[in-house]
Amino acid sequence: MPALRPAKTLAMRVLEGHGVPYTPLYYDVEDHLSATEVAAAVGLPAEQTFKTLVVLPDRPHGRPILALIPADCQLDLKKLAAAAGEKKVQMAPQREAERLTGLEKGGISPLALLDKGFPVYIDETVVLFDEIEISAGKVGVGVLAPVEGLLRVLKAKTADIV
Repeated sequence: MPALRPAKTLAMRVLEGHGVPYTPLYYDVEDHLSATEVAAAVGLPAEQTFKTLVVLPDRPHGRPILALIPADCQLDLKKLAAAAGEKKVQMAPQREAERLTGLEKGGISPLALLDKGFPVYIDETVVLFDEIEISAGKVGVGVLAPVEGLLRVLKAKTADIV
């Protein structure tokens, strides 16, 4: 059964507002899918499908950091801390990530969080692609968008973080 095609998400409207072309991608969400399973469901290599992780600095009142990494990779917290100028960082537990972003796991999108002012770091392998897939802010929906446009809109810094 094909996935339902919901109305445009905030992430899609953000891209349109910044003149960044994109292709919406939909996948079935009957079961919770891992990022690599999402990549397979939308027909893209795992290394071209980027997942968004919510990371917390190890200091009081530190602003959460969004880390975008390829679906088949693991975040290196020490490398991210160094890139972000933090002594130490830790993964936000799922419930905390959802509370901080207002988005459900699997649907956390940096495009839907622009107004929160979270710093965004994306793994440097992003430059190997013309376009990548990221969440469109809703489970079951992604966007395939040009890397150059995403980096500009997100004000993302590229770094070796995996």
